[in-house]
Amino acid sequence: MSYEHIRFSVADRVATLELHRPEARNGFTVKMADELADALAHADADEGVRVVVLTGAGKDFCVGADLSGSSLEVTQTQAPEGYWVEPATRVTRQMFALRKPIIAAIQGAAVGVGSTMILPADFRLASKSSRFGFVFSRRGIYPEAGSSWFLPRLVGMGRALDWMVSGRLIPAEEALGAGLVRSLHEPEALLDAAQTLARELVETTAPVSVAVIRQALYRMSALPSPEPAFELDSQLIASLGQSADALEGVMAFMQKRPAKFSRTVTQDLPAFLPWREHP
Repeated sequence: MSYEHIRFSVADRVATLELHRPEARNGFTVKMADELADALAHADADEGVRVVVLTGAGKDFCVGADLSGSSLEVTQTQAPEGYWVEPATRVTRQMFALRKPIIAAIQGAAVGVGSTMILPADFRLASKSSRFGFVFSRRGIYPEAGSSWFLPRLVGMGRALDWMVSGRLIPAEEALGAGLVRSLHEPEALLDAAQTLARELVETTAPVSVAVIRQALYRMSALPSPEPAFELDSQLIASLGQSADALEGVMAFMQKRPAKFSRTVTQDLPAFLPWREHP
């Protein structure tokens, strides 16, 4: 695959997506949005990919939307319901639906869409020099990428209101303390830390279990009652007798050896998952 505003590569079952406009501090464009969405879809469909790492070229992750004019040209991407889909949502909707974990490695400035696009990631690692900003109120515009849904779930409503309403910049230490990021690293060690975590996930986790857990946490926790989660958990546990991965996981634990999970997300996801019936 050939892209203009991103780079996409796969090695050791890890797909790396790199925002690649370092001369513009990775300013976000419609083309970048569509390329990211396309690359994420390919990674999701590829059984050779187990984990996705999202990062940026140069000193900054992404300084927000490129305001140079043509880069903001509206394209007519539409949702199944028929409404126009703004560019950042094209990326985060694909991230949300992904059946594989996402690690965001954030260096330098992550402002505007640079902050909102990382919210659906499962792990966010940042450099000690990073800074974040949901600066929309200071530009007379509105948050994008579904961030009003994701951010309160990550940091709580009070903190989300503080950050979003004020539009102030958030230093790395505050982001760490609030739970927005998992860990802080020296800039030169950041990507290595992300790749090390990715390798650990590849080597120690079952892809079908990860896919189910990731979606269940998002979709069940958003419901007003735990009853649907009780029902789903009962169905999932009842299905373990037919799961080769469950047998392998227990045997590997008992025999003190690495597990070799054989089930795949394209072939072996349970058919009764409610989000499969109602995408």
